[in-house]
This record gives sequence, C-alpha cells and structure tokens, in this order.
Amino acid sequence: MDFLTALEWRYAAKRMTGESIPEPVLSRILEATRLAPSSYGLQPYTIKVISDRAELARIHEEAAPQPQVKECSHLLVFATMTDLDASTVDQYMQLTASERGLDVAALNGFSEAIKGTINGFATTEKKHAWAAKQAYIALGFTLAAAAVERIDASPMEGFDPAALDRTLGLDKENLSSVVIVALGYRDPAQDPMSQMAKVRKPYSRLIQTV
Repeated sequence: MDFLTALEWRYAAKRMTGESIPEPVLSRILEATRLAPSSYGLQPYTIKVISDRAELARIHEEAAPQPQVKECSHLLVFATMTDLDASTVDQYMQLTASERGLDVAALNGFSEAIKGTINGFATTEKKHAWAAKQAYIALGFTLAAAAVERIDASPMEGFDPAALDRTLGLDKENLSSVVIVALGYRDPAQDPMSQMAKVRKPYSRLIQTV
C-alpha cells in the first residue's frame, strides 16, 4: 500500500476487536516511532507499551474509560520526562559521542545550546509543554506507520493524566503522561462510523501557497 492510500484508509477506530497484532508488525511501528525527529534529537519522553489484559482493564477503570483501551491489542502511553535537566543532556551527549565515534568534549557547544534551551523556560509548565510537543511528533510517526501496516491507531487525550500516572507508577519514574494510542483492529459491527467517508478540508482551503 502506498503512503497516501494508507493515510486515506487510516481511521481512529472507536471500537476494536481485541485481536493481537503480530509481533513483527508491532516492532516495525515502534521502530518508526523511535526514529521520529525531535528538537535537538533529545527525545524527552518515554513510551510505555501495554498489552496485558488485566492492566488494560485497570487503566480503563481508573484513568481512561474509552472502550478502545480494553479492546485494543496494545496501548501506547507517551510520557514526558519531568526531571529534564543538564544531566539529561549529558547522557544524550554520551550517547551521541558513542554512536558517532567522537570525543564527548567535541560536543560541548551542542550540549550548551541544548542546556540553554532547557534552562530558558520561564516555568516548569512551559518546559513540560515543549517536551509534550516532541512526544506529539513521535505520535504522528506512530499513526502513519500503523496506517502503512494496516493497523488501526486511535490517539486519545480524553483521559485523566494524574490517574494514569498513579496507575502506572509513572510519577515514580519522573514521567508524566501526555497522550495515549490504542493499536489494534477496528470492529465495523460495533463502529458504524468506520464505514463512512473521511472528512478533511479540501486541499485548496487547507494548503495556501504564499
């Protein structure tokens, strides 16, 4: 399936069948997510992948009452780092130096630029908002990759982040959930909207050449 055909097929399923995604397919989607760009390449987030049925039921009960949470194959939780600081940048510099065969000292200028950005946020909330934007870029790659694999992916913001953080113990890992995605297979019998035409603004209204 070519990319545009995959995007035309893509739909945020409202109901899912519970069928499991084959591991190789899931791995390709997650690898695409891993390869998503982020500001400075820092990736200030973690993605929790949950498939245990009891855990999904608990998340549904305590934090995210949408049916897709219980009916999906896997639930992805995008959670940003709440302890984003100079040590995070130092770890990233070590990884960069290792991957590129460099002396970490050669990255001092790059390191200081990132630290300047992180330290430049006036409030913790603004820093968190910046990190969340990076997670949403990865979310976009997840949705696109899932479409290519013919896997339904339903992004959701309508959940209780604080409750989800408690349920998964994210606060103990210095993480804060920002968006979740249910991966699985649509259930047309339970979701009549899955048979309806996709509605988007016409190209001429949305895309403006200046």
